[in-house]
Order: sequence, then C-alpha cells, then structure tokens
Amino acid sequence: MQRVDLRLDAGWTVPIEPEGALADHALIVDGGRIVALVPAADADARYAPNERIALPGHVLLPGLVNAHTHAAMSLFRGIADDVPLRVWLEQHIWPREGRFVGPDFVYDGARLAAAEMLRGGITCCNDMYFFPDAAARAFVELGLRAMLGLAVLDFPTPYAADADGYLQRGLAVRDALKHEPGLAFSLSPHAPYTVGDAAWERIVVYARQLDLSIQTHLAETEHEVSEGRARHGRTPLARLHALGATGPGFIAIHAVHLDAADIELLSAQGCHVVHCPASNMKLGAGIAPVAELLARGVNVALGTDGAASNNRLDLFAEMRIASLLAKVATGDPSALPAQRVLGAATLAGARALGLERDIGSLAAGKFADVIAVDLSALDATPCYDPISHLVHAVGRDAVSDVWVAGRRVVSARTLTSADEASIAARARLWQERLR
Repeated sequence: MQRVDLRLDAGWTVPIEPEGALADHALIVDGGRIVALVPAADADARYAPNERIALPGHVLLPGLVNAHTHAAMSLFRGIADDVPLRVWLEQHIWPREGRFVGPDFVYDGARLAAAEMLRGGITCCNDMYFFPDAAARAFVELGLRAMLGLAVLDFPTPYAADADGYLQRGLAVRDALKHEPGLAFSLSPHAPYTVGDAAWERIVVYARQLDLSIQTHLAETEHEVSEGRARHGRTPLARLHALGATGPGFIAIHAVHLDAADIELLSAQGCHVVHCPASNMKLGAGIAPVAELLARGVNVALGTDGAASNNRLDLFAEMRIASLLAKVATGDPSALPAQRVLGAATLAGARALGLERDIGSLAAGKFADVIAVDLSALDATPCYDPISHLVHAVGRDAVSDVWVAGRRVVSARTLTSADEASIAARARLWQERLR
C-alpha cells in the first residue's frame, strides 16, 4: 500500500472535472497535492494515510476562487452605502484612502479579508490594491493563495505619484516575492478612465516582457462607456485593444456595458471576464451579459469586488445571485445552471488567473485546495442534488473545513493560522480612526 499524508472521505465529492457529484469517494493527498479521487473501497486497498478524516454529511469540492477583490478595503465596509459609483469613489473612498492608506492599513485590512474569505471557502483571491507587499504578508500568514494586482493610476496617492511610480513600486514587489509559494502577480491599471494611453502602452510592454496578465475595471457603468466614446471615438474595450492590451492574458472586471462588437472582441482575443453581480447591483451599475459572453466562449469567472462595495466577500452569495440574474436577464430559467456557476467560482476563476494547472478542480496533480461543506443541517435537508444545494440552498456558514495545499487552515469553522479576536480588534481600531 502507498503511504500518503491525508485521506478525506465525504458523502459527496464535486470535482468540477468531470462535472457531477460522486458519492462515497475518497480524496487522497500527499505532499500538498492531490494523488487521486477514488471510490472508498479502492482507497482502502491502495492507500495508507497518516491522517484520515471522515465527513459523511459533507460535500468536498475545490476551494473557491475570488477572481476580483480589493482585500484591504474591508476596513471601509459599509462606510458609504446607497450612492452611485462615481460619488462613492470621488466623495467617500478616494479621500479616505488619501488620508489613511499605508502598509499598516493594507496589512490589517488584508488579514481581515483573508480571514473572512477562508472561513467562507475561498482559498484563492485576485487582489488589486496599493502596498501589495503588505497584503502579501497577510495572505501568506493566513494561508490564502493570491494573485497580487500591481495597481497603476495616473494620479497621485499615498502609494505613488504617477504611473511610472506605480509600475516601479509594483514590479519591485513582484521581483522580491516572485518565488513565494502561493503568490502570483498581474499588472492592474485601475480603469481606462483613470489611466491614459501613454501609461497603457508601457503596461502592455511590461506585460509582454514579463509574461504578466493585465486586469482592469472595464465598462462598469454606462457613464464610463459614453464618456469613453466621446473622448476616444470608440468603446473603452476597443480603445484598449487598439493599444495592444487584449489577449489571453487580459482580464476584464465587471464588463457590464458591452456592445456586440465588444463581446466578439473578447471572444476572438481569448480574454477573460470577472462577473461581480452583488457589487454591480449595489452600485446600480447594471447586469453583465453573462449568457451572451458564455455563448461566445468567453471564460467568465466570479468575484466579490471589495467589501466596501458589496459588503461581503461571499462567493456562495455571488453564485446564487449570478445564476438568478442570468435567468431574469434572459427570461430563460436554464441560463447559468448550478453546475456552470459553480465552475465559474472554481475552475473558470483559476483559468482567468492562469492557475488552472494547479487549482480549480479536484484533479490528480493539482494542489489540494479543498473545502468541506456541511449538508446535514435542516436548511439543507433533504438533499437530492448536492450541486444545486451548493448554489441555491446553503451559504458560506456551511463551510466547516478548508485546506490549502493540503494544510488545514480552517477546522470546525475556526481559523487555525491566526487569532480571529486579534484580527477583529485591529479592525475596530481602524474603525475609530475612519469615522
């Protein structure tokens, strides 16, 4: 028999690849990676685990991938509700960022966000914010896998004075941390309306030279698109395409207000879209054309956006909202079924970040980023279809255990890698300063 580190037995397993749910299977883990997913009887005959965990009332699935967030902005949660995006940014968020954002703010905010995400079954996030080295320290400490978006703007903030300053600082962080397990990097110009053509051209050059993805907020509001057309004579996406930004490494965040030519361009260029339904709804931005994007073969992932505009880092909620919105928007109840939206929260997110070889499904050779969801409670009974329950019945509170690269970072709904009380205490100190 083969000696291995860990065997997980659950009532159901949803591997994502292939689709569907498997009953009475065992997940075998060794050296932080998945060795096999086999029927329990086969596991009895073939593997001798150092640790065996039985979860008969649970479903195992890959850790969720939050494909867009601003982790440190969790410290702004609820600070400016019920206002449009431009007002929210210009009158509430940017002034506070100018006064308070620094390494300590980002570290404490990222710890708070990482704790929330891990407890809710998110094992990987795509972060976009200032002082990415401080966020990286928090993510590594808590055990959350992350892509760090290296922010770029044309105007000054406490982080940098101009686009060149942002690029220099961000790339220095990438050089310092590029060998850190669990971290990846992308260039993250904030949006077409906050970054000019000259900076975009430099970003494209760096992205090609260093093989980095480019992620940006795009077509989030009607105003953004109409203003872009007026200034540049084309849609924001068409402008970025003309500047050379699009391609398989391009991640369009939000992508709410796309015309048919935009959708065709995203498809033809092999770009990715991150759908953030709750944030789009809360800011009154609109409903992204997810069904049309999927029909054209565009990879669509799910993100929460930041807790300042959501106000939760909750991919279970995003899955249900995304599925229901697609049905309402198309008038088709079969639009974005449970299996498809679960894929958007796992493998499609991994694919958007260029991490699909390592995470996103329970396939042999991938990292053992795994979550266990309890389906034994009254609100999950009876269970005819565990995939349906994951999207439409249970929430993040049902996540009981989380492993990242085989390391148990949440056990019985409690973080193992950090003290939750100390994280909350630091957040309350920032609350007093930010009032």
